[in-house]
Amino acid sequence: MLDQAPTDLADSADLATPGGGKQMRWYRMNLVPTMVVEIHVPLRPTPNLPDGAYAYPWIEAVEDFLADLEDQGEAEVFDDGEEDADAYVFFVTGAGEEDLLAVASRVATLPGVPAGTFAVISHAGAEEFGLGRRVALPLPTA
Repeated sequence: MLDQAPTDLADSADLATPGGGKQMRWYRMNLVPTMVVEIHVPLRPTPNLPDGAYAYPWIEAVEDFLADLEDQGEAEVFDDGEEDADAYVFFVTGAGEEDLLAVASRVATLPGVPAGTFAVISHAGAEEFGLGRRVALPLPTA
């Protein structure tokens, strides 16, 4: 354990190790959690599908869309999407809040994506889904 840490986020300091041992250089790491935008899509089956068809083809469409955006460097897929109660949740990061919300808004308007999709601004260390600020989608156009 270090005796003390530097107070300036951008600084580093020489710190003594416990017991007066040799000095070591300590660099403060980025302590701000990584922002993640959760995209909550109501888990509703696509209407009028042929018998035996997968009920949620929009999940794959959203995954493909997000993978394309990741390939283009617009955003990063933070984690695999997953079912949570009555929604399927996708996770994006790697850009600013405005850009990530624009991505979420584009997801909400993809063909077949159920109405009622919303975003939650969260962070990588969140213990549960949906605990951040909720944003209605699609975003209003300027």
